[in-house]
Amino acid sequence: MAAKTGIEWTEMTWNPVTGCIKVSQGCKHCYAEKMAKRLVAMGAARYANGFTPTLHHDLIDLPRTWKKPRTVFVNSMSDLFQEAVPTDFIRRVFDTMAACRQHTFQVLTKRSERLAEIAHLLPWTENIWMGVSVEDSRVLQRVHDLAATPAKVKFLSCEPLIGPLNDLPLLDIDWVIVGGESGPGAREMKEKWVRAIQRQCERYNVSFFFKQWGGVRKDMTGRLLDGRTYDEMPDRRTSETRTAA
Repeated sequence: MAAKTGIEWTEMTWNPVTGCIKVSQGCKHCYAEKMAKRLVAMGAARYANGFTPTLHHDLIDLPRTWKKPRTVFVNSMSDLFQEAVPTDFIRRVFDTMAACRQHTFQVLTKRSERLAEIAHLLPWTENIWMGVSVEDSRVLQRVHDLAATPAKVKFLSCEPLIGPLNDLPLLDIDWVIVGGESGPGAREMKEKWVRAIQRQCERYNVSFFFKQWGGVRKDMTGRLLDGRTYDEMPDRRTSETRTAA
């Protein structure tokens, strides 16, 4: 299961796993859960189990059939490192990514403890970008867990940003994405929170991507900051060449 996507920082999605279990406040209004409910109503075969974690073994090798280079968000409808996914399955997904060097794969997780636990078992080629979700200061440990991995490109997704992040440990981070929550019940994202993260990225020479202001109608609020878009992407800097304050 692969599809083009409107997510601003990638080109397409690939979901060898679907479904997930909520683990923190960033999951409260999960977009993937809402989308899964719609797909169930449409009779989509991949969602016969609803949003219950489901492995799709037949999709693991799908990227090997793509010849044109692509930027791929892995498991937009799930979390590869959740406990329901066996380590062997995760390794097979990573083996496929490592074998498809023409593509760039973006993996994002909230289960940083599991990531840190098994990172040494996985191949970390330069085309595998590893990220963690950081919605507020209560989950900052995820950044430290990510920094300890051998990933060549490390990134943070501060979306939905639901609290201030004034002291992000960015020394070993390449990229930060910031975005407000959207849809019914969307929680407020304060402009000062965005500005604080932007200043920290500038200080540590980290690429800054502003995805959206969010809100109940994100199409009404847009994604302009200072009258412009911020679409910076990582350039595979190593820790030796990053500029610290």
